Amino acid sequence: MDAYLWLFFVSFIAATLLPAGSEVLLGSLLMEGYDPLTLWLWATAGNTLGAVVNYGLGRYLLHFQNRRWFPFKPDSLHRSQRWFNKYGVWSLLFSWAPLFGDALTFIAGIMRVPFGLFVVLTFIGKGVRYAVLLGLVKIFTV
Repeated sequence: MDAYLWLFFVSFIAATLLPAGSEVLLGSLLMEGYDPLTLWLWATAGNTLGAVVNYGLGRYLLHFQNRRWFPFKPDSLHRSQRWFNKYGVWSLLFSWAPLFGDALTFIAGIMRVPFGLFVVLTFIGKGVRYAVLLGLVKIFTV
């Protein structure tokens, strides 16, 4: 159980503004024989909950955007807003993406996307990503 909780924690941190690599831990736990479905569930849940933190930050902390400690640079924030405006809430299916995924979840908070819809789309996007990663690890370690 400790390994699953650790995966949840690392996946959570990876989805927030702090750097962490949940993919490496996920792959190593799979290769150690842990159950793929349980790994998928814990990683997806942790990563989705981390995105909820970004959503909350976007919803409530935007008025601090001119502060030095603010997590997103103006150009990254504007690029994500353009992406979000172009593709709408469906862009949350790409919240797993390394370069702009965290910003998308933050922008969703700014744009006040309905919370339930946010959670569902983010969970699907992140879940598909972890499923693909698990599949790739299985393929390349056989």
